[in-house]
Amino acid sequence: MKTRVVILAGGEGSRLGVLTAKRAKPAVPFGGKYRIIDFALSNCVNSGLFDIMLLTQYRPHSLNEHIGVGRPWDLDRSFTGGIRIYQPYKGRADTDWYMGTADAIQQNFTFLKEGRPDYVLVLAGDHIYEMNYARLIAFHQQNAADLTIATLRVSMDEATRMGILATDANFRVTHFVEKPKNPPGNLASMGIYVFNLEVLDKMLREDTQRPDSSHDFGKDIIPRMVTTGMRVFAYPFTGYWVDVGTIDAYWRTHMDLLRFPPPLDLNDRTWIIHTRSEERPPVLIQSGATVRDSLITDGSVIATGAVVERSVLSPGVYVGPEAVVRESIILTDTSIEGGARVERCIIDKKVTIGHNACVGRIDPNASDLGITTVGKSAQIAGGVVIGRGVTIGPNIMPEDIPPRGLEDGARVEKPPFGKKAS
Repeated sequence: MKTRVVILAGGEGSRLGVLTAKRAKPAVPFGGKYRIIDFALSNCVNSGLFDIMLLTQYRPHSLNEHIGVGRPWDLDRSFTGGIRIYQPYKGRADTDWYMGTADAIQQNFTFLKEGRPDYVLVLAGDHIYEMNYARLIAFHQQNAADLTIATLRVSMDEATRMGILATDANFRVTHFVEKPKNPPGNLASMGIYVFNLEVLDKMLREDTQRPDSSHDFGKDIIPRMVTTGMRVFAYPFTGYWVDVGTIDAYWRTHMDLLRFPPPLDLNDRTWIIHTRSEERPPVLIQSGATVRDSLITDGSVIATGAVVERSVLSPGVYVGPEAVVRESIILTDTSIEGGARVERCIIDKKVTIGHNACVGRIDPNASDLGITTVGKSAQIAGGVVIGRGVTIGPNIMPEDIPPRGLEDGARVEKPPFGKKAS
């Protein structure tokens, strides 16, 4: 039985703020050396699935450059599948920007059905988790299902943002509602689907004829399949899974990596998360520096007297003498100069934090996390004080920030954001 994978990787991810100002959500860096898309791709190859279609849309440049021909994932293939990237296009048929998840696949169905796969595995490209899809497909086969949905239990607060299911004793779905204001339960769809090809073809063709449809799996396709009595089953997943769709979720997921033992073990050699790595020298930690409970990536330099605690440093990060970095995520080639303090921040690539500047703050008495975010290539002048929960856009220069600094919750941005991110 042949399975073709479709990864929906066109998400704008607007709730990630400055991190997605110039890149799609699946291309956002994660965990020091990865991109978010690496988890879906690695799950595929670790599950023995090498025939993959990647559907992009919003600002795909970083994603395209990162994936290339797929060599880090052993996906640079032709006769046995490999990875192919599809962007919305204009043709003689009536095509346009994707209107929903179902419409994205419908517009590419000509390519999808080539070679007549038996099953279509639909994935989101913006979640952090490890899953053996071979077990999911086996569950689908054993139940002679038309559609199988991967599910997990979530909190009732999270349930309002997800598709919620009810099942009978045999895992057959009896009810499905998308993002309910008052959730009837907490069994949630993970946005991972296995369809029989013929069933998917039929449902998509019917959906295109419905003028009232939003052409989305969660809002339209799945509820219709359940109410018409088709064989829809829920696959129970019990592992770690996060939709890192907000700044808080992105920060918390990084902090989870620093727990011991971590709920997601990146050191598991039986389930490697592959990525395209840069050639960087080893980490340099100078005498007198202190590093605690942190992930430090190649090319980083931590100078004498610096302190790094519960933080994730990406390649090429510099932490100067007597600087302090706590509970923060620092992306590639950022420089934190001597004496600066960075606390509970997410700092994008190629940012400069000047000498003795203070950016962010940990406040144990605050009800919210108050995470400060700084966009790519921004420059923070020396001595400036930036408060909690501040947003600083890409390419902000010292003259864009008042000498007195920025109070809690302030925003400083200057559109247009400029060149594409990488």
